Amino acid sequence: MSIRLSRRVQRVTLSANAAAKQRTNELKSAGVDILDLTTGEPDFDTPEAIKQAAYRAIAQGETKYTATPGVRALREAVVRKLARENRLTYPLAEVVIANGAKQIIFNAFAATLDDGDDVLVPTPYWPTFPDSVRFNGGEPRFLPCPLEQGYKLLPAQLEQAIGPRTRWLVLNTPGNPSGAVYTRQELEELAAVLRRHPQVLVMLDELYEHILFDGRRHIGLLNVAPDLRDRALLVGGVSKTYAMTGWRIGYGAGPATLTQAMVVTQSQISSGASSVSQAAALAAFEGGLDFLPPQVASYQRRRDTLVAHLSAVDGLELLPPQGSFFVFCRCAGLLGQRRPDGRRLENEADVLDYLLERGVSGIGGSAYGLSPYFRLSIATDDATVAEAGRRIAAACAALIK
Repeated sequence: MSIRLSRRVQRVTLSANAAAKQRTNELKSAGVDILDLTTGEPDFDTPEAIKQAAYRAIAQGETKYTATPGVRALREAVVRKLARENRLTYPLAEVVIANGAKQIIFNAFAATLDDGDDVLVPTPYWPTFPDSVRFNGGEPRFLPCPLEQGYKLLPAQLEQAIGPRTRWLVLNTPGNPSGAVYTRQELEELAAVLRRHPQVLVMLDELYEHILFDGRRHIGLLNVAPDLRDRALLVGGVSKTYAMTGWRIGYGAGPATLTQAMVVTQSQISSGASSVSQAAALAAFEGGLDFLPPQVASYQRRRDTLVAHLSAVDGLELLPPQGSFFVFCRCAGLLGQRRPDGRRLENEADVLDYLLERGVSGIGGSAYGLSPYFRLSIATDDATVAEAGRRIAAACAALIK
């Protein structure tokens, strides 16, 4: 008997990140020497005080169902966090907790999109955005933001793209996979366009807000345009800052009409997030950020190492990332060259396969909406990053022009 799948599920694909990670793990399990630069996951451990809070929660019996919007104490901690770190004021009713930032994004689109509605997604993008739009009946409209414009959306692009069915603009800073960080002036210029189109909601993905390089400080759209607050959803979480990817806690802050609809959506998908994970997240938000500067310094050191290796390669082009923990590289200059075995590099997939054979695993830029590019993660130890840079440089030097 064949099972007929829904049109909805056929509109989306398995995460390219997950597929690349799976392939890498299979090769490593077979004994192949592969340096894995696919995963956007901190290699640092969750801080001990956060783990201790989880142990206490278990010992005290905090292992039952939780309220769908999230444990009140955690939501209150998010309110304080947003005031303290982001200089933004939210009442409790406008903050919701979910099973990771992905669920916040999904819930928001599920609560607001009708079939055929448009969502503007600058490219390169995090793949969850377009697939969550498709799954909820919407149509992602891609706005190319290549290397020449710093991987950032231009006001004229935004103005031209907004149409009668546009419901959302997605804005991600610091960017994944690009590492791009919007300046105050750039955000002000985008805000000026949005003011002319009050029907457009804005999704602000700021997961990497504390992973910033070269002395930068985070600034969000709502810091420069607080008048847009009533139609913006701020998406955050604990995964990147606190090395808590497996705890699966994200939060959303936005207008109560939206957050209440998101709670209704979540109530039929998963109900409340894990009680133990929420206890850990509460400790994270209340415990301060003293542990973070050495980690950011490590990411910056690794960035500098990898950028130095790749910048010296004829055929590769990149901008040093300003934040997050990825290096996004254009490989158009390698296409048309031949491998030592005579095979021609026709596209980015050929480049990634060649680098994989040379012992480095990355993810193709087509997964993020731009090609020919590839993404490499620096969320791994210094020695691995340095060796990966050397292997890529050597592989490219061996190509026949």
